[in-house]
Amino acid sequence: MPTTKLNCIAVDDESLARKLLQENIEQVPFLNLVKVCKNPYEAMEALQANKIDLMFLDIQMPGMLGTKFLTSLTEKPLVILVTAYDTYAVESYNLDVVDYLMKPVSFDRFSKAAHKALDIFKKNKENAVSIEGAAPIDEQDSFFVNVEYSLVKIIFDDITHIEGLKDYIKIFITTQTRPILTKSTLKGIEARLPSNFMRVQKSYIVNLEKIQSIRNHRITIDKFDIPVSDSNMEDLLKAINYQKP
Repeated sequence: MPTTKLNCIAVDDESLARKLLQENIEQVPFLNLVKVCKNPYEAMEALQANKIDLMFLDIQMPGMLGTKFLTSLTEKPLVILVTAYDTYAVESYNLDVVDYLMKPVSFDRFSKAAHKALDIFKKNKENAVSIEGAAPIDEQDSFFVNVEYSLVKIIFDDITHIEGLKDYIKIFITTQTRPILTKSTLKGIEARLPSNFMRVQKSYIVNLEKIQSIRNHRITIDKFDIPVSDSNMEDLLKAINYQKP
């Protein structure tokens, strides 16, 4: 079976930092260094010209911060931030990066981050293959979402409702008290749900089979009180086969 290789680029404005990154990358057998870039503009050219799986990215660079460059990308490879500053750690979590390395980076720490990226790459690839060859949505009983660099299986029947929060969603399930938080949009997750799920308001999708009552444009599911928009109310009543007397 062929060994998985990750095509990667290194982006740093300092020549010594670029040299160290290149040396570390060349010591990891599954990393294939495509290009070493001096700034985000060179990195953009490399991303457009090549299939890049992993990017080692500095943050403090003249002209554009690495974090700003990352948010500007519509299609992102896996990213490992490499920086001399610890002030971006919280922001890096919101950017969904693989790891956050502080300079100077030991090879051992670098290798761990690279292996972490490889694990995520393999899992994402396996998930994509399983989705491609999967049965129609209504014949499936579950799907997977990314949660803190792991793929977590969610059974459709366990979902009570889903709440949208900008670039993230909360998936509420019956098997645990805390919702599952994953990076997605309601529109994106809606396409993966079977027909017994319905968008009832711009920020909410509900499992129709879990509805206990509806009153004054509010749905009750267990302890949750979920709003229904005026525009969706009629469709909701049809979906639950309600007929006015």
